[in-house]
Amino acid sequence: MIELQYLFDVHPDHPHVRQLCMADPLLGELVQRIGHIQVPYEPDGFTYITRTLIGQQLSIKAARTIFLRVEQVCGTITADAILAAAEESLRSAGLSRNKLGYIRNAAEQTKLGALHFPSLADLDDDEVVRQLTLVKGIGRWTAEMFLIFHLGRQDVLSFGDHGLKRASEWLYAAEASEGRSPLHRKQAEWRPYSTIASLYLWEAINAGLVQSGPFITQFKKILHDQTPTIKK
Repeated sequence: MIELQYLFDVHPDHPHVRQLCMADPLLGELVQRIGHIQVPYEPDGFTYITRTLIGQQLSIKAARTIFLRVEQVCGTITADAILAAAEESLRSAGLSRNKLGYIRNAAEQTKLGALHFPSLADLDDDEVVRQLTLVKGIGRWTAEMFLIFHLGRQDVLSFGDHGLKRASEWLYAAEASEGRSPLHRKQAEWRPYSTIASLYLWEAINAGLVQSGPFITQFKKILHDQTPTIKK
């Protein structure tokens, strides 16, 4: 059996998580509520970019379905396989014309060597973003997700991510905003582990917590339920 590798394997007792929780106690309450998070490692850069381009503006379920269909067409997701596959087959797998164009363009840039995924690991975050966003179809958000979910960078905060905005506004709803968004207010507190904070905020959405009402209300209910009743 092949042992699954993880880019991130974090939990409340992880030293980086403990440091985050000390800097931001409210985030710490969320961490305790959620517990353990594992993010599997995607070893191939081109495969990850393809998966991300497919998933833009789609639900996780729909994106996964289309990715698996594309994988069936190609056999293995590589630049050569994408370029060799018939356009009709890839479109039938569920790719829009625009997404197919973006993925094929990324494949062409990979074949030409203009997009060389192994060398990106040696660059700093800003340079990775700069190089990736030179490729048509790859915007800043996609590049930031590449930093997190392929390269495993630990201090990435995507201000343009709608999920993070939503979850942070939910978690910090009771705090004074001072005219700034929660992500901008908390960035300094989360450094150098902004990525881990982001993982817990995303998981709050995945776990249905954000949809269940204000976090402070939920937390107070948990405390109430955990407090033993004193019988007189």
